[in-house]
Amino acid sequence: MSGFPGSPRAARGALVGVEPLNPLASLVVFQYNPDEMTRTLSAQAAGGGGGGARSEALRLSGAPVEEINLSVEIDATDRLAAGDPLAAALGVHPQLSALEMLLYPRSAHVVANTALAFLGTIELIPPEAPLTLLVWGVRRVVPVRLVRFSVTEQAYDPELNPTRAQVALGLRVLSYNDLSVTDPGYYVFLAHQVSKEVLASIGSASAVATAGTGVTGSLTRGV
Repeated sequence: MSGFPGSPRAARGALVGVEPLNPLASLVVFQYNPDEMTRTLSAQAAGGGGGGARSEALRLSGAPVEEINLSVEIDATDRLAAGDPLAAALGVHPQLSALEMLLYPRSAHVVANTALAFLGTIELIPPEAPLTLLVWGVRRVVPVRLVRFSVTEQAYDPELNPTRAQVALGLRVLSYNDLSVTDPGYYVFLAHQVSKEVLASIGSASAVATAGTGVTGSLTRGV
C-alpha cells in the first residue's frame, strides 16, 4: 500500500555492525519502524548511593546507564507477492540471522581458538563482537550491545522457512565509561551527548520563552 505521494519519506531505523577490517560487518535496516521504544536511564552517582559525604551527593561518575527495548517486525509477504526469489527460497531467515549474528562470535575465531587450545595454548583471547550502532535518525546514533533477543515466528512457507516474525530487542547503550578512548564508539557516544546538550539548551530556552518572566523571577527570588 503506497502512502500519499506528497508525504515525506520516513527514515528507517537500523543496527549497523562495524569492524576495523570490515567497515560494514552487518547491516540490519528495520523493515518497519517500531511504534514505540522504551528507554531506561540509571544515574551513575559518584557516592554509590550509600552514606557518602554530603559534598558528593550531586557528583556523577559518568554518563547514565541506558537500556533500550523495542520490537521490530519482519515480513516477507509483500516480497513473496512480488515474486522475490530470495524471499521464496529463504523467507525471513536472512534478516533474522543478521540480527542473531550480533550475539555470535565469528566462526573463524572459534575455529582458531579451538586449534590454539588443541596445541596447548593456555590463555585464549575471547573474540570481540563488531561495534554495533543503533541508528535512529540523524540525532540518535549510539553504540550499543545487544543483550536480549526474543523471536516470535508467526508464519511459515511450505518448506517451514519463517515468513513473518516479531523480534524483541534489548539494547545496552555503551558510553565512554564502557569503551576505550581508542575505540571509535567512544567518540560516537561523546558526539551523541554533545548533541543532547545542544537540544537541552534549545528546550530550556523555549521553556523560558513560553513561561515568561514569572518562572525565572521566582527562581531568582528563591536563590
